[in-house]
Amino acid sequence: MRVSRLRRTGWPLLAGVVLVALGAAERAGAAPKRGGDVVFAQEAQVAGLDMHFSSAISTRNIAMHLYECLLTRDESNAPIAELAERWTVSPDGVTYTFPLRKGVLFHNGKEMTSADVLASFQRYEKVGIDRKILEPVASMAAPEKYTFQIKLKRPVPTFIEDLSSFGVPVVIMPAEETAKPAGKTEPYIGTGPFQFVEWVPDSHVKLKRFDRYKVNEAYPDRTGFGGRKIVYFDTVTFRIVTEGGARVAGLEKGEFQAVEDVPTKAAERLRGNKSIVLYPLEQFWIHIAIPNHSRPPTDNLLVRRAIQVGLNMEEIMEAATDGAFKLQSGYQYPGNPYYTDAGKERYDVRDREQAKRLLREAGYKGEELVLITNTDYQSMYNASLVMAEQLKALGMTVKVEVSDWPTVRKKREDPKYPWNIYFTGFGTGPAVGATAAIRELMPPTSLQYSSADAAFVQAYEDMVNKPTLEERKAAFVRAQARLYEQVHAIKFGDLTKVQAARSQVKGFKPYRIPRLWGVWFEE
Repeated sequence: MRVSRLRRTGWPLLAGVVLVALGAAERAGAAPKRGGDVVFAQEAQVAGLDMHFSSAISTRNIAMHLYECLLTRDESNAPIAELAERWTVSPDGVTYTFPLRKGVLFHNGKEMTSADVLASFQRYEKVGIDRKILEPVASMAAPEKYTFQIKLKRPVPTFIEDLSSFGVPVVIMPAEETAKPAGKTEPYIGTGPFQFVEWVPDSHVKLKRFDRYKVNEAYPDRTGFGGRKIVYFDTVTFRIVTEGGARVAGLEKGEFQAVEDVPTKAAERLRGNKSIVLYPLEQFWIHIAIPNHSRPPTDNLLVRRAIQVGLNMEEIMEAATDGAFKLQSGYQYPGNPYYTDAGKERYDVRDREQAKRLLREAGYKGEELVLITNTDYQSMYNASLVMAEQLKALGMTVKVEVSDWPTVRKKREDPKYPWNIYFTGFGTGPAVGATAAIRELMPPTSLQYSSADAAFVQAYEDMVNKPTLEERKAAFVRAQARLYEQVHAIKFGDLTKVQAARSQVKGFKPYRIPRLWGVWFEE
């Protein structure tokens, strides 16, 4: 059974109301006002602001106000130039040339040149979590002050798609900062419209408007992560508020002017509050768990399959989201050109007897299964508790370890730490495209610590390298089917997130992160 709970909560209607209201405001021509200090409450702790070294949305929320890239994506998810003026490709498809925008300044006052771009790419090759996108690169060069060039070993049809991805973007920093090790890029100098002020762990990160920011006049307005970025606020404070009720209470009192996530039941109550505007984002992320292939008992494929077929995804998603979800098997969202339901026969099976039989075949003898989860993202925490009870009902011994989000990520990244199931969300990847949706399951990243699945890797390579779209789509079908067959990940469902802002906050539009450029206070 495939279930949509969004109708119950009324989000499609609400989304329409919000869009109509925004359109009316824009037509009225409300003049943006400069000044003010905005406080944005986000739900998760920040592990760091090194955008090369993090795929966490809690990092991206903040870091993408500080940093920019050669290329990014627009509102419709198409690649666009950002720090580059444009790009050209040689007739043989292997040489990419990027003329750079002139007069772009870093926050330290230095002008950005091709030397900074080259050094940033070289650093990404070494420490970037998504550095697999640069594997086809034969050489990189800065032949002129405002020209950057990449030569590939072979034509790669999806290279611009990968390079413009904002999953783990190749942000540009001053060349003299690029020698810093992974996770150690403070004081966080970029070219973005905001600059860093302070970071108080467990409390907040504060930014201020970069008054010497070089606005990209090639665009009439902001679009996606790029376009024409105008900053009206004097400062932005990203306040860490992990408890949903506290975020809502602060929003109602005016302590926060905008928040990242409003729990579903609270959102239903707030719909009648004229002081608050709700911004639902459907298909915000794929709610997911990652099994560790390198540690018993999840190193056994039969155990992983037992877990997969024994779970009831509707129960898990209901507890995780209070009803704001959809069940579907795809690692792309319906309507995306790459969408496929390959592997659906292994999704949301709910067959406890088959699961118990698989555990017997695996020789499972009650070995402890360690689930690592966090309290920052309440949906992940709730999902872990329900999953734990379902696994216990299959006869498995389960331990749930609860930490904050940065600690859980450190545990997952430590190959020696004894964990079996890690809870996360795949949001930006599926939003950006098919390759980004599953790249974190590929070497050298391999969230699940799997390096031996040649068929899975080959399907991914074909997704990247096959010359026609139809061939690349067929490869993604194979990849997704293989993902389910080998249980590289366990998808629960598609989660809807609701952002919100006080009604005097104008110009706010929901997106993959809270973009606080082009936003202002109305008196």
